[in-house]
Amino acid sequence: MSLPDMPQAKPARPEFSSGPCPKRPGWSAEAVAARFHAGRSHRAAGAKAQIKGVIDKIANLLDVPSDFRVGIVPASDTGAYEMAMWSMLGARPVDMLVWESFGKGWATDATKQLKLDDCRVIEAEYGALPDLASVRPEADICFTQNGTTSGARIPNFDWIAADREGLTFVDATSAVFAQPVDWSKVDVLTFSFQKVLGGEGAHGVLILSPRAVERLETFDAGRPLPKIFRMTKGGKLIEGIFTGATINTPSMWAIADAEDALDWIGDMGPEAAMERAQDNYSALQYWVDDTDWVANLVDNPLERSNTSVCLKIVDPAVASLDDDAQKAFVKKMVKMLEAEEVAYDINGYRDAPAGLRIWCGATVDASDIRKLTPWLDWAFAKAKADL
Repeated sequence: MSLPDMPQAKPARPEFSSGPCPKRPGWSAEAVAARFHAGRSHRAAGAKAQIKGVIDKIANLLDVPSDFRVGIVPASDTGAYEMAMWSMLGARPVDMLVWESFGKGWATDATKQLKLDDCRVIEAEYGALPDLASVRPEADICFTQNGTTSGARIPNFDWIAADREGLTFVDATSAVFAQPVDWSKVDVLTFSFQKVLGGEGAHGVLILSPRAVERLETFDAGRPLPKIFRMTKGGKLIEGIFTGATINTPSMWAIADAEDALDWIGDMGPEAAMERAQDNYSALQYWVDDTDWVANLVDNPLERSNTSVCLKIVDPAVASLDDDAQKAFVKKMVKMLEAEEVAYDINGYRDAPAGLRIWCGATVDASDIRKLTPWLDWAFAKAKADL
């Protein structure tokens, strides 16, 4: 077969990782350093005010209801979600919705670590959603808003009962600032700086509704909780977590970097950030729809992520290979693209089916997506020629 010519135009920024994700356009370490409280205690007035300022910016930009609490907690999105699960689950039945690796991890914790008595795991394969309508209104519901490792997202929050008895626990780490949140259907929402904000890792954001706070203050699961999971003292919420007095020492560099990213979003507006993500997704999907060797892993267009876009190879010569061989093929493509400095970190998640995963969040430029796609064709053709 004849190989396509090597493309000449390269993405200006070849970072397409799904976490940590690309920095915002125009980002510089110097800009963050100018905000950085170097060598200062996080309890010092200026540093604590900066932490509280980041909390307030998040609440404002996400239009979080005024009676909700927003806090910064340890251990990224994982820490935030685990805090909520370990502190609040067990008061009533639980429905765990699983369609990718992180949701599966939460389900494993619920069934094997917390050993909840009445816990249903409602599962679907990568690229699909489980039956959302099957959730019980009396149950607590745990799910990912956007499946980072499968590229499948919930199309909306309409399937959650407005008069639900249970709480909803939403892992929104790759959804916030790219997809809308219906706060009337949310009780616990978590995310991390290093996804759509393109921030640094290590810290998570935990948002609680009044119903979630009530659960924390009235429910005792009877299980031991490590210090970094404890959100109440004497039966009352520890308000300091939500006013800048973090549970453990935060990275003030990460805080300064998050503030920088939030100001970038604030300058253009949250709606514009969502539009950027949608434009990036559209640029990639336009190429997918016009290309015969690749397809979106998610068949239903309404359920496709506009941030962590997962692609599968459907060319018969590759699709007929066993899973290990397909993953080796994709790895070969990824290495070629990295060697040419046109795309970094776009291999699919290790537990997902063989394929590519390309971040399309707001910090990416659509022009770079359009420059990337000819390189994907080139790498595929080269790898296929060696079969």
